[in-house]
Amino acid sequence: MTLLLMAAGRGSRYGKLKQFDALGPDDEFLMEFSIYDALESGFDHIVIVTQVDNVDFLRNYLVERLPKQIKLDVVAQKLTDLPEGSSFIGERAKPWGTAHAVWAARHVIKNSFVVINADDFYGQAAYQKAADFIQENNGDNYALVGYTLKDTLSEHGTVSRGVCKVDDENNLLSVNERTKIEQQTNIVKDLDSGLEFTGDELASMNFWICNPSLFESIEEDFRNFLKDKANIDGGEIYLPFVIQEMMENNKVAVKVIPSKGEWFGITYASDKEKAMTKLKGMGTRGDYKAPLWN
Repeated sequence: MTLLLMAAGRGSRYGKLKQFDALGPDDEFLMEFSIYDALESGFDHIVIVTQVDNVDFLRNYLVERLPKQIKLDVVAQKLTDLPEGSSFIGERAKPWGTAHAVWAARHVIKNSFVVINADDFYGQAAYQKAADFIQENNGDNYALVGYTLKDTLSEHGTVSRGVCKVDDENNLLSVNERTKIEQQTNIVKDLDSGLEFTGDELASMNFWICNPSLFESIEEDFRNFLKDKANIDGGEIYLPFVIQEMMENNKVAVKVIPSKGEWFGITYASDKEKAMTKLKGMGTRGDYKAPLWN
């Protein structure tokens, strides 16, 4: 089983490359705890998608830490990595988005895989549930590990969250992106739309269980994306949107698996201290070894 970590972000709100910030008790990156949890659940292939300038650094860093039997691929998300026959005119600074980041790993992933953000903590239970789902479904189906909305908010500003709509059997119907969500006195509110939530809804934190059929759909969507000149300067192709389109076209069904575990991220620089305190506490309780790698 493969774990794909998206680590090509620019950290615009955080102020630096947060995926390479030393947050653990022994200066570990947050992604190292995700990798550790995945390995403990039986994953044996780690793929990281990052910026071109970080490929060698990250590969050398992890080779020294991961068990020797674990396969590691570090690949670059490049603006020039386009579908055959496609091109674009103009200039662009930031990457093409999360779907393109996943597509960048198409040459090294041949089986079922989990996609996560490198700068989020998902908890060990999420990886075990993902491993169980893959094994029970022979890698044929898709799923999303969801987190309780109120448990994913920041004390330091609004956040963007994908709020899940599910049926009675936890089949995903849609993920609706809400871009300015904050906790208020008795409710959770999206300041953009004015919609109010109880906070008990399931939210997508980009923990997807997929198989290689995803790459073909991303490529098709990316071709169409590039045909619209309005997208070239700053548009992005997002993974949840691609998967939702696959659902609408009856290509896949997606099961939502409640994590019932702890998630935390570092959207803002002021979230760092809280994350470091949590990781230190987990080490003190014995949830993780210290140092993490022998």
